[in-house]
Amino acid sequence: MKRLLILAAVASAALMTSACITVIDAGESDLQWYGTGAQSFDSARDACRASTGRGRDSDAFIACMGEKGWSRG
Repeated sequence: MKRLLILAAVASAALMTSACITVIDAGESDLQWYGTGAQSFDSARDACRASTGRGRDSDAFIACMGEKGWSRG
């Protein structure tokens, strides 16, 4: 029973923090993104920068981030 409670607590904590951005040097614009069940913010941002060749305010970059589960708040 004790193991089950510990497992439930760990799973609950993992679900609650799954969409948090944990970036030490995050700029103000990095904190405007929200995602539920999204892929890692850093990898999504880097992939979208590379694939679109555009800045984070461009429509192409925003659409790319949306495909990876992130939206601007």
